[in-house]
Amino acid sequence: MSINKLLVAMSLALALAACSKQEAAQDAASSANEAATEAQAAADQAAAAGAQTADAAQQAADTAATAADASTDAAAQAGAAATDAAAGAAADAAKAAEGTAEQAKDAAEEAKK
Repeated sequence: MSINKLLVAMSLALALAACSKQEAAQDAASSANEAATEAQAAADQAAAAGAQTADAAQQAADTAATAADASTDAAAQAGAAATDAAAGAAADAAKAAEGTAEQAKDAAEEAKK
């Protein structure tokens, strides 16, 4: 294999790795947005039911929305990252924000009970 073919193969492998990290970050952002939507619905239900915990549910929904925004930003950073390490770090940040949004959604749903 010539050096040019080797370089092309390595470039393609790096491009595929970057794409998979961007896709993972986008999936995390999508999940975080879904969790934020569900958290807001739980907060709305708590408020409609006159629950004393409506404020707590709304705070959890706000936290989920903030985490979803952070996850979306991290997904965008993963797509624009110049290096594989930067893309990986951005994808990890998106996953962490997804987890925060899920926890906030659970808190909002628990508060409406």
